[in-house]
Amino acid sequence: MKITILAIGTLGDVQPLVALGKGLQAEGHEVSVATHAAFETFILTNKLGFFLIEGNIKEAFQSEAGRAAYQGGWNFIKSWHNFARMIKQLIIHAGTDAWTACRDADAILFSPIGYLFGPHIAEKLNIPAMAAYFQPIHLTGAFPSFISPTQRNLGSIFNQFTHIVAELMYWLPYRSMINKWREECLNLPPIPLTVNYVKQMRRQRYPAIYGISPNVLPKPPDWGNNIEITGYWFLDSSEDWNAPKDLVDFLGSGPPPVYVGFGSTNTGKPKEITDLIIQALKLTNQRGVLSMGWGGFSQSDLPDNVFKAESIPHDWLFPQMATVIHHGGAGTTAAGLRAGIPSIIVPFFVDQPFWGQRVSELGVGPKPIPIKRLSIDRLAVAIMKAVSDKEIQMRAAMLGKKIRAEDGVNRAVEVINRHISSFT
Repeated sequence: MKITILAIGTLGDVQPLVALGKGLQAEGHEVSVATHAAFETFILTNKLGFFLIEGNIKEAFQSEAGRAAYQGGWNFIKSWHNFARMIKQLIIHAGTDAWTACRDADAILFSPIGYLFGPHIAEKLNIPAMAAYFQPIHLTGAFPSFISPTQRNLGSIFNQFTHIVAELMYWLPYRSMINKWREECLNLPPIPLTVNYVKQMRRQRYPAIYGISPNVLPKPPDWGNNIEITGYWFLDSSEDWNAPKDLVDFLGSGPPPVYVGFGSTNTGKPKEITDLIIQALKLTNQRGVLSMGWGGFSQSDLPDNVFKAESIPHDWLFPQMATVIHHGGAGTTAAGLRAGIPSIIVPFFVDQPFWGQRVSELGVGPKPIPIKRLSIDRLAVAIMKAVSDKEIQMRAAMLGKKIRAEDGVNRAVEVINRHISSFT
């Protein structure tokens, strides 16, 4: 069976879907991933088919809207407005590519952003489709929406309200764009103005799987049996991958260092953030491994006890760290938790505050430090707590052991196969 995975987004969106694709391929399916040109080599190296989705994720994050979204702090409406603008820039011409990628498919999986196209194409072709998510998108009274301006649990009614608002925000900014594409590309009628498509999908119990550990986020009791939390979908480094010798030498020259990395997030102030981190490490007498994405600094800019790392697989690196400091993206959070070490989350926006709050609630890391409140002293206090609090370290180790015992990919493949077989 031909399965196309619409993997629109960052590496954090693409990588777990590649792991899932490889699991499906091992079961005999012909799997292709539709994503951006930046990930073509990555997809082909993992021996999956590739379809191009127009759009440059790096340019989207570095655009005016991308920078504004991540620098909006807790001005929720302004930040989300800019984030929606950034996503529009990323997907404005992606619909035609998505249709080309899926028109010969027998089934479709779609990422959190891929939902803008996947269900409509499946409707046109009358084939099974399933959402593949990494953030808890469905309405629940158990916790607030991950895009809520506060992650405090203020009760079931408040939590459900935040999810209802989120459903509107997932749909309204893109409604006219999607309707135009439905009519012009798919020859389907537009979604009526009175219909919130995301809410409609929920009410129709659209099938969804979550690449999240149930030990990190148990399935809420008010989610239906159309939703499965399968465990994380990890893609480990290949067996022929070799770590850089200078990094191996650095790791072996002293105690486990502190990892710091903010993934695809645009900090807007790379030098200022780097200087702050170096001062916090110095204040706590810790060594560091820095992976600052598009920060633009070199090893010569750093002290001897801090190493600049480039594209090092988390499954290899994180178990050798004392603690990990990162933005709280779903993928990096999962990797840190699996390593069994404390996590310090410095959230910027979107789902990152949610995961920061979850890490704190699980007792496997200090309270998150929002990027707007990041300071040398606050980061130093968090580092000292992470590297010295035995209870946090014990809970992190226990949680890591549970996560490593899961098999999220195979569980997800079982659910997908069952859904495909039952489709009529």
